[in-house]
Amino acid sequence: MKVPLLDLKAQYQTIKPEIDRVMAELFEQQQFILGARVEECESALARYCGVAYGCGVSSGTDALLAALMSEGIGPGDEVLTTPYTFFATAGSIVRLGARPVFADIDPETYNWNTLQLESRITPKTKALMPVHLYGQTADMDPVLELAERFKISVIEDAAQAIGAEDEGRRAGSMGLYGCLSFFPSKNLGCFGDGGMVVSHDESIIKKIKVLRNHGSEKKYYYKTVGGNFRLDALQAAVLIVKLKYLDAWTRQRQSNAAFYDQFFKQSGLADSGRVIPPRKKAGRHVYNQYVIRVQRRDDLMAYLAERGVGTEVYYPRPLHLQECFAFLGYREGDFPESEKASRETLALPIYPELSRTDQEYVCSVLDDFFKTR
Repeated sequence: MKVPLLDLKAQYQTIKPEIDRVMAELFEQQQFILGARVEECESALARYCGVAYGCGVSSGTDALLAALMSEGIGPGDEVLTTPYTFFATAGSIVRLGARPVFADIDPETYNWNTLQLESRITPKTKALMPVHLYGQTADMDPVLELAERFKISVIEDAAQAIGAEDEGRRAGSMGLYGCLSFFPSKNLGCFGDGGMVVSHDESIIKKIKVLRNHGSEKKYYYKTVGGNFRLDALQAAVLIVKLKYLDAWTRQRQSNAAFYDQFFKQSGLADSGRVIPPRKKAGRHVYNQYVIRVQRRDDLMAYLAERGVGTEVYYPRPLHLQECFAFLGYREGDFPESEKASRETLALPIYPELSRTDQEYVCSVLDDFFKTR
């Protein structure tokens, strides 16, 4: 059998008539940059995230970049974040000449160990950037308390966590800025790159809208130096269709996760410690990824690949050990939990269209591996 890590073709087939209709309308209208569809998308997604305002941008990376630019962050400033995340989190900080300062992760959730945050805050710290990894929110109360006490901003990297909740609060709604990604592999993905900044603060979103359009509010008149961060109307149209299905897709992801959890428990793999399934804290986990921890990760990954099961490692090298960030001066051993996670974690197929037959096959291959080794 072949079980891919993700099957976007299967998802497309379920919504093809609606997608084809909105695409045909868009091609007839020939309105591709901003416009009514982008505004509709911004309003709908802001409501979904539990905030009042949204600004569509060209990618999740540019959402982070625009939020940092809005805060005026630049050379000499520091932004506290995690080393165990996608490159864009720290890359957006460095692009503006600021310095990412890392705090290690909780080994169970892979999100920030919030006990390490306060000691890393300095007079140069201008923002806290928590990452809601794998579809589960970071522990936000300590983050928000520190931000209030030290009078610094919170920019949530919610690229993997649309719809996730922490004590009833949606990812992206707790900080000053919430940054979303609509990369095709995300729970809510478009047909290319796309992103959004959401906020409770109307003045912030107005500023982001100026920044995304080269710094222009009135055509050919520039208030500041921005960028070309606009969301295409085509991507907005796709997102409007897909948003209607997002909660149903999330429920299916949660069902698939529960099936894996049950398998690992009944097989004894979880109790023996040979496989550590994801730890779900209180709140809503949307399972952008289902990530297990195993000692012989690379051997298991190869075994699954030989039998047609797609997997992925998020992430094989934490950011503090990346060559491009060598100038930060971090060394191996500085963030041991992030380094250990990079050696032991493996993502299994979890997408909503994954059939029970396919999932049973994945589990049987996992069972065979651990029985023979």
